[in-house]
Amino acid sequence: MEFSIFTVMTAEIITIGDEILIGQVIDTNSAFIAQQLNLSGIAVKQISSVSDNKEHILKALDEAAQRAQLILITGGLGPTKDDITKHTLSQYFNSGWRLDEEVLKHVEFLFNSRGLQVTPINRKQAEVPDNCTVIVNANGTAPGMWFEKDLKVFVSMPGVPYEMKAMMLNEVIPRLKIKFKLPVIVHKTILTQGIGESFLADLIEDWENSLALHAIKLAYLPSPGMVRLRLSLSGTDEKQLNEVVDAKIRELQSLISQYIYGYETYGEEPPTLGTIIGKLLRKQHKTLATAESCTGGYIAHLITKVAGSSDYYKGSVVSYTNDIKVLELGIKEANIINYGAVSSQVVEAMAAGIKHKFNTDYAIATSGIAGPTGGTAELPVGTIWIAVATANGVFSEKFLFGNNRERNIERASLAALNMLRKAIEN
Repeated sequence: MEFSIFTVMTAEIITIGDEILIGQVIDTNSAFIAQQLNLSGIAVKQISSVSDNKEHILKALDEAAQRAQLILITGGLGPTKDDITKHTLSQYFNSGWRLDEEVLKHVEFLFNSRGLQVTPINRKQAEVPDNCTVIVNANGTAPGMWFEKDLKVFVSMPGVPYEMKAMMLNEVIPRLKIKFKLPVIVHKTILTQGIGESFLADLIEDWENSLALHAIKLAYLPSPGMVRLRLSLSGTDEKQLNEVVDAKIRELQSLISQYIYGYETYGEEPPTLGTIIGKLLRKQHKTLATAESCTGGYIAHLITKVAGSSDYYKGSVVSYTNDIKVLELGIKEANIINYGAVSSQVVEAMAAGIKHKFNTDYAIATSGIAGPTGGTAELPVGTIWIAVATANGVFSEKFLFGNNRERNIERASLAALNMLRKAIEN
């Protein structure tokens, strides 16, 4: 069958399974598939989840075929009666059935290697629609199936993530690259901290408007304490696309350099403030300790998520109560009485105290009112002081975050790490 060449090939992802719709299983398959398609120059237009119901699946396939040239399906390929995807696809494509000898040998091999006999129900895994191209599942018994109809490609894969991922990387993507002449889609993401989405949008409005001249799409990706800016551009010349996007990123750097802490390469694990700080400390052979009150050890958690952080991170004191601030960090009780625990004086003393106690080069301290209770007219919920101690002294900054406890802890922790990053870099 001959296929026309699309300027940008469009795809739709359909996940099948009641377990997804009732929230029992989180759909991680769609995220992985969408990422791999974009890296290959295929634009995903829609992601849908449907129940284990024949009519629902058939309707989803019909609707997807009207929107996209490539439809990828996961789930419902197991050997039990509740897995109906294969039989539904057979009906959709008006298929008969055949026994695929290669799949059968693979199923027998998997069972025999474990000292098991192939049961009749597992033998049925080798029965496939007679008009599909079989994709052998190297990690399981359910084969993938490739169908072609009306200049569209449909690929059905198992729902088990590690089986699907291997099939996607080793079989589906290579076959698509052979079948179609695919364009290039470039994604580059700028990581910012310390400014909200709406304020950031106001600040870069003229720059954002200039992106249309180059057909660059901008997406704001906010989360507690940070905003990611993703630039996307498609075409045929990857080098030229990268040059255009990089030029716009340099323009952005001149506008908001004080808020940029890193960059994300699409398809790779994005850098965190914890990993960035770890690299800076390791490069300079410096050490760090933390004293946390309102953040309750969350900063330490973000730091120690990084493998090898024991090279530079000595530890933390979670001084949640005032007596621990006095006993463990050497805070003068008079300062707590005179200024309050949530103050620049106390938080700076906490940072200096933990730096001295653990004999480190840098230290971070936090003290505040995470909420939802405990606020006053002078110190409302969300008031948080953060201090950083360095060899050149101690400095602090006051933040007003809001009334959501979890978000306040996250935002304060990221703000503290970013303050430290700036101190190290400067």
